[in-house]
Amino acid sequence: NFYKEKKREDIYIRYLYKLRDLHLDCENYTEAAYTLLLHAELLEWSDKTCALHLIPRDGEHGWTQQELKERLFHEIICYLDKGKMWEKAIELGKQLAKMHESHMFDFMELSELLKKQAKFYEQIMHAMRPQPEYFAVGYYGLGFPSFLRNKMFIYRGKEYEWLEDFILKLLSQFPNAVRMTSTAPPGDDICSSPGQHIQCFNVKPVLTVPHQFKDKGVPEQILNYYRYNEVDQFQYSRAFRKGEKDPDNEFATMWIERTTYITAYRFPGILKWFEVKTVSVEEISPLMNAIETMEIANEKLSNLVQQQACDRSLSINPLSMMLSGIVDPAVMGGFSNYEKAFFTDTYIQEHPGDHERIEVLKHLTALQIPLLEDGIRIHGEKTTEQLKPLHNHLVTCFQDLREKVEKLYGVITLPCSLTEKKKSRVGSVVMPYILSSTLRRMSTASTLSSTSSGLSSGSVSSDGPSSQDVSVLSRSEEDNRIARKNRKEWSVSKSQVLLEKKSDTDGVSPDRQQRPKSLQLGDRRLTLSLFQGVSSQLSLSNQLSPLPASPYTPNTPRSSSYSSLLSENDANTIDTPGTPPPMPPKRHPHEIDNLAITSEFSPPLPVKIENKPPPPPPKTRKSMFPS
Repeated sequence: NFYKEKKREDIYIRYLYKLRDLHLDCENYTEAAYTLLLHAELLEWSDKTCALHLIPRDGEHGWTQQELKERLFHEIICYLDKGKMWEKAIELGKQLAKMHESHMFDFMELSELLKKQAKFYEQIMHAMRPQPEYFAVGYYGLGFPSFLRNKMFIYRGKEYEWLEDFILKLLSQFPNAVRMTSTAPPGDDICSSPGQHIQCFNVKPVLTVPHQFKDKGVPEQILNYYRYNEVDQFQYSRAFRKGEKDPDNEFATMWIERTTYITAYRFPGILKWFEVKTVSVEEISPLMNAIETMEIANEKLSNLVQQQACDRSLSINPLSMMLSGIVDPAVMGGFSNYEKAFFTDTYIQEHPGDHERIEVLKHLTALQIPLLEDGIRIHGEKTTEQLKPLHNHLVTCFQDLREKVEKLYGVITLPCSLTEKKKSRVGSVVMPYILSSTLRRMSTASTLSSTSSGLSSGSVSSDGPSSQDVSVLSRSEEDNRIARKNRKEWSVSKSQVLLEKKSDTDGVSPDRQQRPKSLQLGDRRLTLSLFQGVSSQLSLSNQLSPLPASPYTPNTPRSSSYSSLLSENDANTIDTPGTPPPMPPKRHPHEIDNLAITSEFSPPLPVKIENKPPPPPPKTRKSMFPS
């Protein structure tokens, strides 16, 4: 930075390449890419000849600035690909593509760039990308050099590098240093001591949602990048108590001290660590802590339910654990403790300014009910025989919890767009990650309460059902119920699939509907075409039943058209569009006497040939051979 400010670009570039080589030796490809990017930013997209001090040592003289910048961009994109920073690689690739399309007119190079971008987009959605941990490190004591003394830095860890591994690596560089066990800021006695004291702990990066993603359903793979990259704010939370401890309810006195660190530069950058420039401390009240805890729980639950609904191959164990922790009174502690701590008349009188926050907490509590309902429904669909007792227990606990919450805090409904799978044009499932703020904004509150649950076992009292016992089903559950019913109605057995005789051009009426050539025998669409046209008004609520068979004659070809199933008299007499067409008789080849008809309508069955191994050779004894 000093040489850059003094405009000594030759020394500045020399140090950039030294730093790049250090990063490559440590396999810090992302940091190496950001280091080279500082050199590329000194160049323009022009045909000016590069000054000698702008060309690296391994470069060629006579390059234009555009040629050198393009070479640097290709090298940077290569390093970003190795560091799995595909979002940044796409950003630089777009700049290159724009130049090739609008200024250089090199369409072959443009096609290669677009292929790379397509590969990067695919890797963002499908490749496994472990996110790094961030560590806060403080160097306290006069024993450290001046650029470290009594300062704090934020470090970006490597893949799968945990806190203990990082501390061991750090202490190996300072073998005389003492590791501090407390995460509180040190006193003057430590800062002014002649020794070396190192403080190290995990910090959590603060997500800043880009403006183009706000209030939109963004898949989790895309959002995860911004949780750990393009960040300069980090938080550390420490729990403490104010006042006397309540033995019956620890939540009433649980305060949070939250420290926010702001670094000099954003991560990732040209270094693995940056100095902390700003530190702020705030205290979170027990009520605000409860609100944040409920928001995090609702966000985790909604996205776990969505993942389980989209991917049926996932293990059901995480869903079972989360549902048990919320609905089971033996496990659940948060909801009932919040009621005891914040929903009492005593607390409201002592804290009149917390009325709005209490309503927010009640809303978040009621918001859990539709999420739990979807979760238990999916849990029931995926449960095994061993987990059925657990599922029945969860259903019973949820019925009690739902009745209590909806009676006290109202009914919350969620739109279907938050829980349904969205398919893209290519057929892939787009599963947006639902933030807690989105859940609160899209939820609709109602003062109506439901006294019964839609997950009951179906038993009816002896007095008969009353209007108060009708369960309130969510929209998503209603849609699923109708879909299951439709699938049941349209599932026609294979014996009812119509086989078609080869059509005679002389004997078929031109008005008769013909089967498209693309449909093969036994295709399911052939069966469904029965119910198009006149019979499309068939009520979906009536299940298909065996229909009376029309008399069969050899001259009447069996086809998928409605008119071919009726005789001429029947066709003239039936005028009602609601009357379903008669189904053909169920026949098997072994039930038909006429062999000619059998061979005409059914393909020949393959003959099973039994391949028997050759018989073993006869056993011989030693005595059979002459001595």
